[in-house]
Amino acid sequence: MTVQNIIDHIETLAPLSYAEGFDNVGLLVGNRSTKVTGVLVTLDTLEAVVDEAIEKKCNLIVSFHPIIFSGLKKITGKNYVERVIIKAIQNNIAIYAMHTALDNMFDGVNGTICNVLGLENRSVLIPQKSTIKKLTTFVPIANAELVRQALFNAGGGSIGNYNNCSFNVDGTGSFKGNESSNPQTGTKGVLHFEKETQIGITYPKHVEKGILQALFASHPYEEVAYEITTLENMNQHIGMGMVGELPEAMEEIKFMLFLKEKMNVSCIRHSALLNKPIKKVAVLGGSGAFAIDNAIGVEADVYITADVKYHEFYKAENKIVIADIGHYESEQFTKNLLVEQLKKKFHNFAIILSTTNTNPIKYL
Repeated sequence: MTVQNIIDHIETLAPLSYAEGFDNVGLLVGNRSTKVTGVLVTLDTLEAVVDEAIEKKCNLIVSFHPIIFSGLKKITGKNYVERVIIKAIQNNIAIYAMHTALDNMFDGVNGTICNVLGLENRSVLIPQKSTIKKLTTFVPIANAELVRQALFNAGGGSIGNYNNCSFNVDGTGSFKGNESSNPQTGTKGVLHFEKETQIGITYPKHVEKGILQALFASHPYEEVAYEITTLENMNQHIGMGMVGELPEAMEEIKFMLFLKEKMNVSCIRHSALLNKPIKKVAVLGGSGAFAIDNAIGVEADVYITADVKYHEFYKAENKIVIADIGHYESEQFTKNLLVEQLKKKFHNFAIILSTTNTNPIKYL
């Protein structure tokens, strides 16, 4: 088992192509070909976490947050980031982080919060744009089924709860190869007409490399004619935050107490209560003040997030209750999710949940 084997599985759960542009995700420290002795899963990679990895004989740390976020010009140990990097390298420990790639997954950070709160009828709060692509290609009719199936096998043609979706139109294609050509049908230098099927499929952007490999491997032509278009269609499975509904509406104070219990928090900072039942709930783990207007736009009764600043609470405008439960607290169950998913794949391998509390905020 190598570091790359673990990474390959993580990136089926949270493809890095969906991470936000500002983020720093992927393998941050280490060699992909290193044989893994054990995996320690954590929310943050601190020195204490590296020490825990050493103690538990884990040479790969899978961390939600990236320890390296901005550029490092020197690594001298002058701050906590540099000390972590030095200690990890000295002890041959690799560090991998997925952060907003997992934030944007339907069953990721925010889906986990929804599970904890028992929310139903879920949808993405802010769908990520430009995540759906369309491939159009032209294939001899006799080869159309082979090419179509290859594209399906590569992840093309999946729409919501349906797969193997395509649109097909039969027609006539024309081409004339030059003296350097080697046409599969027809004769070089002679205009040729071929009965073809136009195949159109959509696919999520993270499988594009595999889609093109499948197309070129299965298509009979020397020069494959194809078009790729980025669609504006909304993708309700990729994006920041989620919105769902409680099975039954709850009175505000009762809901706040329910939220404290379920999310295991000692206090909640919130905007003014509105004296109306809570039914529709928007959530966004981590720093989510930027999505207050989105939560209001979907007519949520409460918006659960973290790191809301003083003046940002005014944005509630008596339209919604903003509940700040703390950054660590909103993401605390993420490492449990990662351990669960890794153990499903590598069930006979050491996948260990870190017991180090990395929350930098303390409450008196």
